[in-house]
Amino acid sequence: MSSVKIECIGSDRYRLGESPVWDEKQNSLLYVDITGRKVCRWDAASGQVQAVSVDAPVSSVALRKSGDYVITLGTRFAALKWKEQSVTTIAQVDRDKANNRFNDGKVDPAGRYFAGTMAEEIRPAVLERHQGSLYTLCPDHSVVKHFDQVDISNGLDWSLDHKTFFYIDSLSFSVDAFDYDLQTGKIGNRRSIYKLEKEESIPDGMCIDTEGKLWVACYDGGRVIRLDPETGKRIQTVKLPVDKTTSCCFGGKDYSEMYVTSASDGMDREWLSRQPQAGGVFKITGLGVKGIPPYPFAG
Repeated sequence: MSSVKIECIGSDRYRLGESPVWDEKQNSLLYVDITGRKVCRWDAASGQVQAVSVDAPVSSVALRKSGDYVITLGTRFAALKWKEQSVTTIAQVDRDKANNRFNDGKVDPAGRYFAGTMAEEIRPAVLERHQGSLYTLCPDHSVVKHFDQVDISNGLDWSLDHKTFFYIDSLSFSVDAFDYDLQTGKIGNRRSIYKLEKEESIPDGMCIDTEGKLWVACYDGGRVIRLDPETGKRIQTVKLPVDKTTSCCFGGKDYSEMYVTSASDGMDREWLSRQPQAGGVFKITGLGVKGIPPYPFAG
């Protein structure tokens, strides 16, 4: 094992940091602050953070083939032009559920944007249950609904052979797998591949490495865990200096660094004084594995 090193990048602390995505062209890490309503971009060379403020909770960001980004904002899929700081709605979902918002989202290997919804939280992880759904924004801007009855739609990724879709509905405390058809984007045959242990707490964001293993950020668990989806076993645990770890991605020039977002919402003054880096973004080096570049939205 190489020696694992964890550092907090930048001095900013976010309320609900989420959705880290590496932007190779900009040599930058993108991420959002959901309740802070901003999309952020950390420049790896300068260490500077730029942010675009938006008018609703922004829960995920993804690259776009034609340039710039796509985001999930409130219950909308939207396009974000970085320089102009302009946001344009592409499609809206859950119109009948005024209390819903999008949560995590990611682009599949064919360039479709998968993202799910949830009810707004009363406080962290406390909300009206079964209000969410999982959706796909297709490159032609049509929207497909896969299923409903979701509590907190969260981490998602695809196997290296593009035949399996991995998905987390947080309050099921499970990482699930589906059969996935790359051609059509259809998913089916849902099964659980890993149930979280008590001290791992709530499964949140997720990414895959080049060995086909999954990395899951554990909200209130203060860690990321590495899972083998074939055996259903946990292979590794990396603990962070904050409890509310929310999501993870690989980045850096060869995708050998892991970036982990975190949250500070729901923490009282005493808790925050014990964890001054809560809400920070962390870089983990020395894991000895690499990730794969994110797919851009094709629409």
